[in-house]
Amino acid sequence: MKKSKFLGCFGNEKYQAVTIPIFAILISLIVGAVLIVSLGKNPLAAYQNLLQGSGLLPKPSYAGYKSMLTDFTSFLNAWTPMLFASLAVAVALKSGLFNIGVSGQMLTAGFFASILVGYSDLPAPIAKPFVLVIGIVVGACVGGLIGFLKYRFNINEVVSSIMLNYIAQYVFSFFINTYFVDPVSRQSTSVSAASRLTLMDTLVGNLKMDIPLGIVLAILTAFLMKFLIDRTTLGYELKAVGASPTAAEYAGIHVGKNMVFTMLLSGALAGLAGVTYYLGYFGSIQPKVLVSTGFDAIAVSLLGNSNPIGILFSSFLITVISKGSTYMSSAAGIQAEIASVITGILLLFSACSAYIKYKIKATIREGAEK
Repeated sequence: MKKSKFLGCFGNEKYQAVTIPIFAILISLIVGAVLIVSLGKNPLAAYQNLLQGSGLLPKPSYAGYKSMLTDFTSFLNAWTPMLFASLAVAVALKSGLFNIGVSGQMLTAGFFASILVGYSDLPAPIAKPFVLVIGIVVGACVGGLIGFLKYRFNINEVVSSIMLNYIAQYVFSFFINTYFVDPVSRQSTSVSAASRLTLMDTLVGNLKMDIPLGIVLAILTAFLMKFLIDRTTLGYELKAVGASPTAAEYAGIHVGKNMVFTMLLSGALAGLAGVTYYLGYFGSIQPKVLVSTGFDAIAVSLLGNSNPIGILFSSFLITVISKGSTYMSSAAGIQAEIASVITGILLLFSACSAYIKYKIKATIREGAEK
């Protein structure tokens, strides 16, 4: 029986890691276009505005000291914590764990880095590396605690990470409002320029750019995670535990140790996301708020099939949607929340990827039997 064009495109398991995410993206953009049309707006113009707001296409005009390049460096600044957060989710998923507490781990790392370094007089050559170290250590401690609770007491990591999210949100909010609040902005006091991981309003020629120092580290980390997962014994053990903890244990792999280590690594990456956000992209902490980056990272990781290289592309796309939504709102008069709707639809279809693969395989099997 002749295969349909759909099965011809998506039936090859070798390419499904690429074709199914592309399918999810196309469906999400189509649904988003329908929503935009229902608002009486032009979806093509709206999507063009998303690209313009991210510095991937030129705008009709620019304010002083601004250009397409300054928009792009600002986009890279937002992309950095998203990439780290998405890698944090992906590492946990590889071992069959779901780290939904990335936002709380980001907040914890950002808070401690702020009070220990951000409000100090340390010079930049010492402060900036110290911020990264604190992010890694603090994030790893929180993630490791979740892994230990899972291993020692069999407490579901989703439950413990959500509870720790709330604990971080309200405990650090108390300390910020009590000791570190800015009376004007009602956020935490801005960290020092020496400790900040983004060079803000840096004059380059006749342009003022926000230059993220962490983007190179984030990209290198993605390739390092790819090597760790695919080319090392540790990576093999992590994937074996994720595939079947019982089979891994029979094979002599210490499941508990790998669970704890996975969450240590995931938490460390979340900590890097936290310091590049709170001491990079943003520069302060808003009390009682968990940033959406940690939750959007779930969609990014699923869209990228938890593959670090795939996540480079999926995080780029999601950041384009979120970063460009502000300009889309002002230029096209479309609510910025539409971008969140598109992201949510992406998450929905990405989460259904396993079901899509199953249905494709079942359809091919039925066709072969006829």
